[in-house]
Amino acid sequence: VQLQASGGGLVQPGGSLRLSCAASGRTVRLNDVGWYRQAPGKQRELVATISTDGSTSYADSVKGRSSISRDNTKKTVYLQLNSLKPEDTAVYYCNADGLTLNMDDTYTAWRSWGQGTLVTVSS
Repeated sequence: VQLQASGGGLVQPGGSLRLSCAASGRTVRLNDVGWYRQAPGKQRELVATISTDGSTSYADSVKGRSSISRDNTKKTVYLQLNSLKPEDTAVYYCNADGLTLNMDDTYTAWRSWGQGTLVTVSS
């Protein structure tokens, strides 16, 4: 199973980005998913979470400026970041647990990290 994080880039302060976290392979379901970020010289921190029932939570640092959502048919979770600030600059990672259908019709539960996508907020 691979989690592919994408959507990062260079954006000016006040701009927006939408990050995606997609599961590949024979994933049949993503369960709870979290977005984290790690700025240079800092510890990784939790940004937002979404559970299987769609309930969400946000760090105070992004509350009101971000929105996490999911498309279960695409096995993808999105993080919309608005009103971006220079302090939002970081590598953003997704972490998820899910279920994969194996070739022998058995199922494997897993938890995995995506590879990270860089968000740079600068003028």
